[in-house]
Amino acid sequence: MLLNIHPDSPNPREMKQVVECLRDGGVVIYPTDTVYGIGCDLNKQRSIERIAQIKAIDPEKAHFSIICLDLSHLSDFCKPFDNRIYKVMRKVLPGPYTFILEANSNVPRIFKARRKTIGIRVPDNKIALAIVTQLGNPIVNTSIPNEDQLIEFITDPELIHEKYKNQVDIVINGGVGGIEPSTVIDCSKQEFEIIRQGLGEIESLI
Repeated sequence: MLLNIHPDSPNPREMKQVVECLRDGGVVIYPTDTVYGIGCDLNKQRSIERIAQIKAIDPEKAHFSIICLDLSHLSDFCKPFDNRIYKVMRKVLPGPYTFILEANSNVPRIFKARRKTIGIRVPDNKIALAIVTQLGNPIVNTSIPNEDQLIEFITDPELIHEKYKNQVDIVINGGVGGIEPSTVIDCSKQEFEIIRQGLGEIESLI
């Protein structure tokens, strides 16, 4: 299903439809402040496995992140961390960054099978944040695969729907997507490590 949702003022009725789908174990493609992502309810392991299958990767090796509403969710899924990390996150979030932190016991085991960290995103996108708000917990997040490296495909929700309509339950049309992924920063060690330079400016982290 292709569901049109206004990017600046998501309709509560349409958002309810998305959230009910996620609660039923559905997989959804949705806009973020970077590229379109594939997501599901964090607590639905079978749905996480579905996403891994779509991307043709082992779910235990996948580098999925989770989308949180704000920084108040961090203590629910991450071990305590240095206050300087919190200050940087507070400075740039919501925004196009993924912060890798040490995961605590609340993170589903499938996320920690090979490592003990979790990627955290708080995107500057009203649709993505509305999903998390109404769902009441974070959603799993990973970018849609683009084997053909076609910009039109990863940015146009109608083309995305055409390709994935038989693999996901809902594709949200929230406008043209971006082409640059988030900047990934590993904060699980003593010093910050830039894993990937993306849309988020490195200078903003200083």
